[in-house]
Amino acid sequence: MAAYGALVSLMHIIDTLRKHPFPPIRIDKKQVESLTQNVTILQEFLDAAYISPVAGSHEADPLERRIADAVYAAEDVIESQIVLQIDRRSPIVEGHGFYQDLQKVIEEMNLIKNGVQKIAVEAHLQQKPVAASTSSSSVKENVMVGFEEVFLEVLDKLTGYQLSRETIPITGMGGIGKTTLARSLFENALVKERFNIRAWTTISQTFNVRETLREVLFQASGDSSSDLSEEKLGEKIYKFLFGRRYLVIMDDMWSVEVWEKIKFFFPNNENGSRIIVTTRLSNLSSSLNESYRVDMQFLDKESSWGLFCKIVFEKESCPLELVNIGKNIVVQCKGLPLSIVTIGGLLAKSKRVIEYWKHIEQNLNSVVINNNDEFCLKILRMSYIYLLNYLKPCFLYMGFFEEDRRIRVSMLMKLWVCEGFLKPRNGKSLEIIAQEYFKELVDRNLILVDGLGCTGNIKYCKIHDLLRDLCLKEVEKERFYHVIRDDPLHISCERRVVLKTEVLLINKVLGSLSHARSIICDYDESSKSEVRLPHNLRLLRTFKAYDDSDDRSIMYLSFWNGSYFLDNVFEMVNSRYLAISVHDESKFPTSVDLLWNLHTLIICCRNIGIPIGIWKLHQLQHLEFRSSNLNLPDPPSGDNDIVGMENLHTLKGVTNWVLKEEVVERIPNVKKLNLTYKEVKQIEGANCLSYLHCFSKLENFFCDGFGSHEYLQEMRLPRSLKKLSIVASFTLELEDIMPKIGSLPLLEKFVLQYGFFKTGKWETIEGQFTSLKFLRLEHCKGLEDWIVSDSSHFPLLQNLFLHSFRQLKEIPAEIGEVATLKSISLNSCSESAVMSTKHIVEELEELHGETDLHVRVSTSNESLRCFASVNFEVDVYHFIKYPLISTGEDDGNC
Repeated sequence: MAAYGALVSLMHIIDTLRKHPFPPIRIDKKQVESLTQNVTILQEFLDAAYISPVAGSHEADPLERRIADAVYAAEDVIESQIVLQIDRRSPIVEGHGFYQDLQKVIEEMNLIKNGVQKIAVEAHLQQKPVAASTSSSSVKENVMVGFEEVFLEVLDKLTGYQLSRETIPITGMGGIGKTTLARSLFENALVKERFNIRAWTTISQTFNVRETLREVLFQASGDSSSDLSEEKLGEKIYKFLFGRRYLVIMDDMWSVEVWEKIKFFFPNNENGSRIIVTTRLSNLSSSLNESYRVDMQFLDKESSWGLFCKIVFEKESCPLELVNIGKNIVVQCKGLPLSIVTIGGLLAKSKRVIEYWKHIEQNLNSVVINNNDEFCLKILRMSYIYLLNYLKPCFLYMGFFEEDRRIRVSMLMKLWVCEGFLKPRNGKSLEIIAQEYFKELVDRNLILVDGLGCTGNIKYCKIHDLLRDLCLKEVEKERFYHVIRDDPLHISCERRVVLKTEVLLINKVLGSLSHARSIICDYDESSKSEVRLPHNLRLLRTFKAYDDSDDRSIMYLSFWNGSYFLDNVFEMVNSRYLAISVHDESKFPTSVDLLWNLHTLIICCRNIGIPIGIWKLHQLQHLEFRSSNLNLPDPPSGDNDIVGMENLHTLKGVTNWVLKEEVVERIPNVKKLNLTYKEVKQIEGANCLSYLHCFSKLENFFCDGFGSHEYLQEMRLPRSLKKLSIVASFTLELEDIMPKIGSLPLLEKFVLQYGFFKTGKWETIEGQFTSLKFLRLEHCKGLEDWIVSDSSHFPLLQNLFLHSFRQLKEIPAEIGEVATLKSISLNSCSESAVMSTKHIVEELEELHGETDLHVRVSTSNESLRCFASVNFEVDVYHFIKYPLISTGEDDGNC
């Protein structure tokens, strides 16, 4: 919702000005009060149960558009004045009276506020109960393909021996088959025989408890009482169901409030009564049943093809000439039954002509969305309409990214924060709120998890193609952003722009975007085209022209959309998010300190000097240098004008940095730190890492100290660390540092490359690695005996990876006894170590019948292939395998 996001953004701008120690402008107190009052009232209006008369149409609500336009005008006045004050060369608002212009905008917002208050009063007076819809009389024939195992599992739950009443949640995204599964169970002969009382009701988000209860009563008993209160209806249902075995299905529940209000009216008769609830909200299921739920998954290729054929051909076979085209169509549906049923229904009514099927294949998503609006788009759009307003901008933002794009979650949340549509609440930071919003969208099955980190966090996500198409339709309707694929025409007023044009046109395109607040360059064309940003982009907040596709290696695999000159980039003094690839001849301007509101700075560059003014960026939270490592200047001592980057959370890509007391004091809140040390002789100071332990909030530390083992030997690590990655030298003696690392109480992930065991032995003791979940050791020379006397030494270990341990005699049997262990990966390890791991698997299988432990062995020893089994995978290679170097980030596939 563009209007809601705009209101939050405006309030964020005002708050930033009030909280900043040196605001570039000051707004009259009465104007601030008026703006705040207007924003609050308009937000409350949009948050209320107000549904536009055109909510189901293809046009945006004119009232919401008017709100958005007024808020955008206020932003323009305020931010233009900020730019003018910071840089007197700005031609944007010269000759205008700031306070007069702002007052005109406030007057327009006052008119809107008065209008919405009148609408709210009228809506309250005319409010009528909304009946719960029921699908009992309008459900199409159910086609159950691909969910047979799930069907039998739930059927067993329904007809099992548990006597107490049980609620069974069925969760999944819209269109994945929840209702079809529930309907198939409802109509099953065994279910009909077991439950003499059955009732079905569909619950919308605008539910009315009284109407829901009336529907249940009618379905269960035939009583059509319509004049009773909620309480009387509930009592009547309770009395009728008391002593009887019943099945009630509540389809499409959107809130736990519904369940909390009606659950008391369903008696626990201790006779096997059941309640099934279908919902798109995964987090709702725990309130319904803490120990059991059914999560509907996408269909696999075979099941998708089976469902398609059943819809299109019924009992006939697919003609041979259409098989390949049909399978291509099915693949594009990506396992979503709704998409398969929709396109299948369309093809079932059409002639079986190759040309027509090819047309459908080439235009699948648009065909699905446009040709069956009542069935497909309506179902998917319901998920968007019923989203809470604060989540709608975050969901629409997902349309920025191309189909099938793996989206880095950390990058996505940084963009959300910088866009300004995250609403502060309960004193939480915007980063925490972004995490909560993301989880809510995942719980609502609108964002799909596409990769986990080593410690279980969600690292990558994606969005289903049909939901992305829904995003694009809503985006176009609400003018949330504009996609430019060719030469732009009449787009000078667009707020957010996605550039998918050719790099060679980039200079011409950028010149027409004077009012843009966000520009996302999203095309995979690696180019060295020289780009100098035009001077009219002074209002720009977000500029993303660089994307690291994968950070599992120090050798970043990167896309850069042109190569930019930094001088013009740093004239954009309204910036919050900058991610760019820098031209080799570019210089880091001394005017960097003008970026007063910068939140995230990501620069891909080679050799470039960084000015000392960077320490004046008080709002900066993420500073990342990619592709090569740079020297960061120390803050000058005794300079009262330089406060430091007290809000900095991430610092990556800095080389040969001597951590001193005055440095640590300037960045006290760093959580993620990535440092590289080389050319040791040129570094002054006894120990570059002397004050590392003073970072009391540091959680993730990566250090490439290949050329400076003496610093690693003496480093003192903060007890706050959760993730630690070290690239050591071959001469680093590991017996000394392992106890230090093992004593870190919160450490969950530990990656170590190189170093050597002087004694040939590594013995862990009780109390070490108490929180460790992921352990990766590579090329640690000399280790022969790894001694673990008890499984309690690694009580939470889940993943173990060893690379190039050719002298290691065995993996300790105690490691196999760790209850949480899920995987062991051995790459180029000794045969005896491999065989000891095989023995661990066999013992677990013999003891438990089966095991969750999976072992993967990569070896050049062909003779080990014969030991492969279901839980013991052997990959024989015939070339040298080199590991990827960790960068301190979570590996998506580890």
